[in-house]
Amino acid sequence: MRFTTARLCGGKALMAVPSEDLDIDMSAAREVVTSMGGDIVSSDDMMMVYNWNGMETTLYSQGKIMFYPLEDKPLCIRYATETLEKLV
Repeated sequence: MRFTTARLCGGKALMAVPSEDLDIDMSAAREVVTSMGGDIVSSDDMMMVYNWNGMETTLYSQGKIMFYPLEDKPLCIRYATETLEKLV
């Protein structure tokens, strides 16, 4: 999966932005996130917030994914790729 950027958001969060918008089925994403060990905090048709791997993670229906706290860009891309490959 290719990303246009992994940018710092708010100082201690990184967001991976796919090079093309995805259309993630958030209902199916809830099942995938749960199977990955994610603890869903809130979810709707546009975004989902869940705790995973010691981070608060936000997944957007367009495929953007933010990890907090995380400041390692290569790790951000790895986590985003691993997550999104399960969803598309």
